[in-house]
Formats: sequence, C-alpha cells, structure tokens
Amino acid sequence: MKRLIKMGTVLLMLTLLMSVNCQAGTLVIKGSTTVLPLAQKVAEAFMKEHPEVRISISGGGSGNGLKALIDGMTDIADSSRFIKPKEVKLAVEKGIYPVPFAVAYDSIIPVVHPSNPVNEITIDQLRALYEGKIKNWKELGGPDAKIVVISRDTSSGTYEVWEKKVMKNARVYPGALLQASNGAVAQAVAKNKNAIGYVGLGYLNKDIKALKVNGVLGSVETTLNGTYPISRPLFMFTNGWPKGDCKAFINYVLHPHKGQVLVKEVGFVPLY
Repeated sequence: MKRLIKMGTVLLMLTLLMSVNCQAGTLVIKGSTTVLPLAQKVAEAFMKEHPEVRISISGGGSGNGLKALIDGMTDIADSSRFIKPKEVKLAVEKGIYPVPFAVAYDSIIPVVHPSNPVNEITIDQLRALYEGKIKNWKELGGPDAKIVVISRDTSSGTYEVWEKKVMKNARVYPGALLQASNGAVAQAVAKNKNAIGYVGLGYLNKDIKALKVNGVLGSVETTLNGTYPISRPLFMFTNGWPKGDCKAFINYVLHPHKGQVLVKEVGFVPLY
C-alpha cells in the first residue's frame, strides 16, 4: 500500500507539469472488463446531461487499456489494478503522464455452479486448486468429480490481482481454461456444474454461487471493512490532469450523488 501511495504521489507531481485536453465533444474509454459495466452506466447518464458529448467505450483488459493510453489511443483507461512501474516508465518516455483516479472498490469472488454443495474455501485451498494440486471436488467436501478450473487471461487486471493475493505469484496450472472477461467466466461456470472461476463483485448473479473465502463472504460491507481478503480499488487513468470533457466525466464518476450512486447500482462499492 505504501508503494502504491508513493507511486501515486510521483505520478501526481509529474502531471502538474502537463495537463491534456480531450478532443472536444468526444471521449474514448478503453480497458478493464471489470470496470466496463460501470463505465457504460456512467457514460449513459453523462451523455443525457451532456448530449453534445459522444463517448465510445470498449473492454479488452486493464493492460490493453493502459497500453492504449500510453500509445495515445484512448482518453481514459479503465483498470482493475494500479499501473506498473514499467508502464509508468514507458509512458513518460513517450510523453504520457498517467493520472490515477480511484472510482470504486471491488472484491474478486470465487464462484461455482449453484448445484455445487461446497460453500466456502480458504486462500490456501484456492492456491492449491489453481496450481493443479487439488483436482477433485471430494477433496473439498464436494462430489467425486474432476474440478474444471477457469481463470482469466494474463492481460487482465483481475488476473493480476488474483495472482498477487491468491497465487502469491505461483503459476496457474496449464490445464486451466482461460477466459477474456468476467462475463465469459460467469457464463462458463453457469454452464458447467464442476467448474470454479472468479469474477468481480458486480458480476455475481443467480446462475453462479459465490464461495466464502477464509469464512468471509465478499460483499459491500466486508469489502469496506477489510475483512474480505481479495479486495481492490478500481481505477480510471487519464493522460495528464484532465480538462474539458475528460474533467467533466471524471468529476461525474466521483460525484457522491451521481457517478457514485451508479457504482452501487452496478454492484460495486462506492468510495463514500
């Protein structure tokens, strides 16, 4: 956390040297599939208040969103992780000064098919499962059935947080089925009674079942009070301190009676 704060301070100091205007009347937003539904919801509301502004939004993953920002291909990069030091270095070399805005909090929830009798799991069991060391549900108190492991692709910010907080940098075993988005993971788990995957809090639905982790169920309350062990902030990054439509949009997202209300509606945790 101290390292994140320190890096954020450095980025802020850099951006005092440079502010960038978005092209008037248009905004391009790319990146995290976790943040995608929030960005879409906010954009829809924002354009109703500002009909002169058109917003284009696409997913592709946090890494791809930050790359697009560094390459000058997007005005705002959505990310479910903080920017990496090597990305900052590359950005500055290209004259890009990424500014982070935390827009919501989220938890990453392990999910199974609703018919699965398993209701909770530990971090150590999750790691062993994703390493391929636990292979059958009976080892976790479930049915005698091979576990189908579903994970995210490596460009995903969700994957990188999972890798850090669950895997402790151990490798996900090669037999895992990789999906490109939270929605794809949710669909895959919903269709396979022996599957396990992980999604952001906002992607939980009646077709999948959330598992408790270390005895704690991921929720708004447990995310905010820190008792749920796999939680994270969600970010939007701009190139330089935003002005014009970029500034108006970021302010809208952060407004306690506008964007932050929509954060809750989408299923994430508001900042305040």
